[in-house]
Amino acid sequence: MSYYPVLLELENKNVLIVGGGKVAQRKVETLLECGALLSIVSKGLTANLKALIETRRVHFLSDEFNDKHLDNIFLVVAATNDKQLNHRVSESAKKRGLLINAVDQPPDCNFIVPSIIKKGDLLIAISTSGKSPALAKRLREEIETQFGNEYKTFLVMMGHLRKIILSKKFSQEENNRIFFEIVNSDILKALKKGDWEVVKMSLRRILPSDLIRNNFFDDIKPS
Repeated sequence: MSYYPVLLELENKNVLIVGGGKVAQRKVETLLECGALLSIVSKGLTANLKALIETRRVHFLSDEFNDKHLDNIFLVVAATNDKQLNHRVSESAKKRGLLINAVDQPPDCNFIVPSIIKKGDLLIAISTSGKSPALAKRLREEIETQFGNEYKTFLVMMGHLRKIILSKKFSQEENNRIFFEIVNSDILKALKKGDWEVVKMSLRRILPSDLIRNNFFDDIKPS
């Protein structure tokens, strides 16, 4: 099977988790980082999931799954150790046209979750199309060593810079020149060392002189 890669915006979207073990907990933690509104159905719960429910970050629905739990849901994750239950959740979700991921049961999924590397806004997804999650994990571990927290800092800086540059209405060619020169400069290496003087020197060389006003570097430097 060939998969179409896509990134979902889940802010304030209703997501249902069926399951309450460690796998479900990992799914919950990741989905909360994405701003999803989470509900959970499970007979048992890890201590961390109980704490999330007690603090109302996750809404507990029931210990038994019911089709009504799918009302107004955008995405479903079946993460129990009962394959028949996961299959039943999948069938019900598919009938409603919902996004469903049944952990370790590819035939019961209409989307799969890749192994990811995340450094702030940098997100790298690795998938073997469900053929070998172990290989995806190994590749993630190998690739992750290449991307430190300097990428997180760089993207925060670029978010500020991009707004400023685009507001100046330069030509598309000039915008491309600026952005590609920044990416291909020594700025990432300087950020890795925490050397903001080199960052400033590089930006002064790349950016139009009239762009660098008073407090310019204070505006783009991450807090």
